[in-house]
Amino acid sequence: MTPAFSAGYTTLLFDLVGSGKSDLSAYDRNKYSSLHGHARDVLELIDELCDGPVIFVGHSVSAMIGMLAAIERPERFAANVMVGPSPSFINEAGYVGGFNREDIEELLETLEQNYLGWSSSMAPAIMGAPDQPELSAELVNSFCRTDPDIARHFARVTFLADHRSDLPKVTTPTLILQSTDDFLAPVSVGEYMHRMIPGSTLSTIDNIGHCPHLSAAGASIDAIQRFLHGHGLQSGA
Repeated sequence: MTPAFSAGYTTLLFDLVGSGKSDLSAYDRNKYSSLHGHARDVLELIDELCDGPVIFVGHSVSAMIGMLAAIERPERFAANVMVGPSPSFINEAGYVGGFNREDIEELLETLEQNYLGWSSSMAPAIMGAPDQPELSAELVNSFCRTDPDIARHFARVTFLADHRSDLPKVTTPTLILQSTDDFLAPVSVGEYMHRMIPGSTLSTIDNIGHCPHLSAAGASIDAIQRFLHGHGLQSGA
């Protein structure tokens, strides 16, 4: 989606420590034992590279990382765009996260025992987009390029995190971008977050899968642009 915004905004792309082209030696299991470690990294990047408040766009767990950073330093954020976020994947009384705890433990055990096999089987379910199989292949390749030990640790931190109590603390204008059919973050999660985050906007994209920014990029871009325009954050404003 970057080209749709790079003409009107200054855009900054980065890899979380432990993924992509980041310095893997910088991955500290103690620091990153919670998502707050990554949130601190986000704030360091903003302080180092950005002059004014930023519009943070994060997908899935990165959306929650951006939210935590904005709660800690709200003056540094003009808006948060959350694509397929989930504050907790585990069902609790009065909350449908999508999985029973036993499901999550089984998923993590499979990942521990056979990371490459887990990647190959999970990628199509996560990506969805049955009419775009090349996207599932892209996700498999991305998983396979990740250091397995780091991926296992990061997955455990991600799938066992529970940040529901943080949602009411958000003061930054927030867009929740939700697919109509998402294996990891069902519609009930987006609706819950919308209720709990004061003044948030919920936009539902007609899409199968957890990655609407890839499989329904046009609709995702339109929803983000409408949100930014509604908050006076359109390019040139």
